[in-house]
Formats: sequence, structure tokens, C-alpha cells
Amino acid sequence: MRAASAALSGVIAGFSALAVAEPAAAIVRPEAGPVTAVGGAVIDRTPPALKDFAVRNFGTDDKLVLELGILAVLALFAAAVGLLALRHRPAGAAAVLVFGAVGATAAVGRPEGRVPDALPSVVGALVGAGVLYLLSGRLAPARPSGQRAAGGFDRRGFVVAAGVAVAASAGAGLLGRRLDSAVRAGARASRREVRLPLPASPAPAVPAGAELEIPGLSPLVTPGKDFYRVDTALVVPRVDAGAWRLRIHGEGVTRPVTLTLQDLLDRESVERDITLTCVSNEVGGPYVGNARWLGVHLADLLREAGVRPPSEGGPADQLVARSVDGMTIGTPVEDVMDGRDALLAFGMNGEPLPFEHGFPVRMVVPGLYGYVSACKWIKDIELTTFDAYDAYWVQRTWSRRAPVKTQARIDTPRPFASPKAGTVPVAGVAWAQRRGISRVEVRVDGGPWHPARLAAPAGRDVWRQWVWEWPATPGSHTLEVRATDGTGATQTSRRTGTVPDGATGRHSVVVDVS
Repeated sequence: MRAASAALSGVIAGFSALAVAEPAAAIVRPEAGPVTAVGGAVIDRTPPALKDFAVRNFGTDDKLVLELGILAVLALFAAAVGLLALRHRPAGAAAVLVFGAVGATAAVGRPEGRVPDALPSVVGALVGAGVLYLLSGRLAPARPSGQRAAGGFDRRGFVVAAGVAVAASAGAGLLGRRLDSAVRAGARASRREVRLPLPASPAPAVPAGAELEIPGLSPLVTPGKDFYRVDTALVVPRVDAGAWRLRIHGEGVTRPVTLTLQDLLDRESVERDITLTCVSNEVGGPYVGNARWLGVHLADLLREAGVRPPSEGGPADQLVARSVDGMTIGTPVEDVMDGRDALLAFGMNGEPLPFEHGFPVRMVVPGLYGYVSACKWIKDIELTTFDAYDAYWVQRTWSRRAPVKTQARIDTPRPFASPKAGTVPVAGVAWAQRRGISRVEVRVDGGPWHPARLAAPAGRDVWRQWVWEWPATPGSHTLEVRATDGTGATQTSRRTGTVPDGATGRHSVVVDVS
């Protein structure tokens, strides 16, 4: 009984530490919370292959899985510390303080970390250590007094103390949630106040026939709620639009500039349909989407700051974009300034950017995988060279340059579907940003390739829908697709993983026709 109570006292102490850390984190900033800080440190130190596994298997729930894992480890650690305190109270309390030091070090050591970020972990650890010391004292063997047996402990006192600790901690946690909600409410209000301008250069009209009306086929434009999200932010940054600033500086910048959101909104805006792809997208994977983006040409801002691309003698060949959460993304300057619609976007599908997708401003560069182009919550642009600096993902063995590879995906029928014999529409999307799609072909069971019917092209930076009417016969069949881009190059059949610069291979699905 004493051992179980000791383990419980450790768990209660851990709960108290995290609960008290919440209001402190709300005051400092949400990213400084112990679980978030430690989780971010874990992400930073996770091997690329393991990160790829997490994205592949858990999708956008990968961060939730990590947080739950951290909490589970914390619970086990807390129970063990409770047992330690049963034998030696000061050692147990010291162990809680050590855990707090780990959280504080992780918070300060994050790319965007600063000294005040240690406060939530320190405050939480002090409270947790005090709670454990108090509860473990109630578990000490009683002296024979005639009121209870020798070797017993103050059960009633323990229950009362534990109840008070839990209630007080729950109150602190609730206060933290309310403070955090108040901060987030301010950011949400600033987003509601954003008035997107009418584009000076509207997106070209979507041609007739660009959208095939086929059940199960991905729509031409991906709704914001369905657009993929892959990033390292455990807590989605809630940036106040009024306080946001963007700094442009570095090599070759003769006129450094700092911009507000209103500065960007007052410029001539550009609206474009652009398909984005994550480098973690496996063959046939879901991490690709098409949206209508509104923003300003990044190249215009760079030229106004005095930047020249390397082809014109500029000294910088890399643009390093920094996010408010500390992420760094390196993009070739030449690609940003070669005439493509590289945007600083503040609108997505007719609305201000959702917080999950980078509000108030993000980068969108067609033709490059997101990890070298699509910086969300951007706050800083530095011009430098690839030799001088490796961005976040390059430090973790990914390639410095990563143009999007030609891919086609079967959306319908789904894997292991059971369509009926007869004419079955096999349909999906294909993409090759900056090159466009010129042909899509499908084959069955390794047989001859059959040309699919392509939807009308909506632009070379936009994915293209396709369909092939399959005369399906009963039995198990393997459907395979391949695409040819606008240069005449057909995607390779060679299967490779996503590391270091994107997956290759052809998507296939197995179906059982009845």
C-alpha cells in the first residue's frame, strides 16, 4: 500500500509541476511549456528516417503521438521518483528539480529560445518538488503511539494532502488555459481584422474541363481544412498580425527593409493557383495539395532591397527564411528570382491564411519541395550562400536543392476496393510543377500502357486530373500509373524513399473486382 501510494505521490507531483507551468508558459509564451520544449528538442534530434516514419504512419497526428509519448514517459518517471522519495525524501525532490532543469535547458536551447523560456519549467519543478516532499512525508512509518500500528502511515493525512495538491494544480492548469486562450483570442481577432485586397494580377480563369466530376477524385482546389500540414511546431504559432514584422537583410542587400503586414497588403497583389508538395510524401501519398494563393512577388521585394541573383552577379545564392518558431528554410535565390510566381502569401482560397498554414505570411515557391521553399509564420529573410549556412533540414541530411519530381497518384479506386465488373473509372491527379503534365498512362497487371484522358490544364504549377475507363474483369488486379511531364520525360519506375530529395517510383493499387 505504501509503495503504491508513493508511486501515486510522484504522479501527483508531476501533474502539479505541469499544471503550474501552464500559466507561466502563457505569460512567457506557449512554446516555452515543458512538454512543448522537450518535444521540440526531441524532434530536433530525431533521425530523418524516424521522422519520415512518423509522418508516414501518423500523418498530421505525429505531434499528438509525440506529446502523448512524452507524457507517458513522464508518468513512469514520476512514479519512479515517488518510490525513490519513499526511501529518501530529499533525493526524490532533487530528482524532480533535475527534470525541471532538463525542461528549462530544452526551452532555452531551442532555435528561438531565450532565457525567460526557462521560467515555466523552473517554476513547475519547484512546485512539483515541494508537493512530492510533502506527500512523501505523509508516507513515513508512524511511531508507535497506541493510535495506529507501527510501520503504518498517515493515510488520512496523505489523502487530504493529495486532494489539496490535485485541486490546486487543476486550478493552476485552468488558469493557464484561460491565459493562453486570451493570448490566442487576440491573435484570432487580428486575423479577423485583415482585409485582403483585390488582386492586381488575378489568377487565370480555370478553363472548362479542368475539373473532372468523378466520385473519389481529389478536387482541383484543396479546401483549407483538408490541406496537408507537415511541420515541426508542436504548438501552432498564433501571431498577432499587428505586431508582425518581416526583415530582409544579408549579403547583397544594399537597402535592408522591415515590413509590416499592412505594407504587404498595400502593394500590388498577385493571385495564383499553385500546387505544393512535401518532400515526405511517399509515392501515392497524401502530402500534396493545390490552393489559390494571394500575396506579393518575393522577387520584387528582393530587387527593391538591392538583391541580384547569381546569374546577374549577385553574391548570395541562398535565401534563408526564418519562422517565428525557429525553423530555417534555405531556398536558391536564382529560383525565387527566375520569373516564377514565388510569393509572400497572406491569403489562401479567398481568406487570410489559416494559423496552421502560416498566418500572417508564408512563402510559396512553385516547383520546389516545401522544406526548401514553403516557410510558414515567416519573420526574417537573410541572403547568404549555401557554403556559409545549412538550413534546418539540410543539417539533418536532406539535400540543399530539391525540385519537385514528376508524380501521378491513383485516387479511385482505393487500395483493396471491390468494384463490380464492367467499366470502372480509374482516376487521380498528376503533378510536375514548373513543367506541367503532358500525358498519363495506366496499366493493369503489368500489361500494356493505356493513355488516360487528361483534364484541361489549369497551369503548369497546378496538378492535373486524369481518368481512364477500365473494362474491369472479375478477380484481383494491380493498377499502375505513370506520368510524363511537359519536357517529355516520363517518371521513373525506380523506387526510392523520400530522403534526401523526394521519393520516386510509380503508384499502384490492388483491387478485387467482383
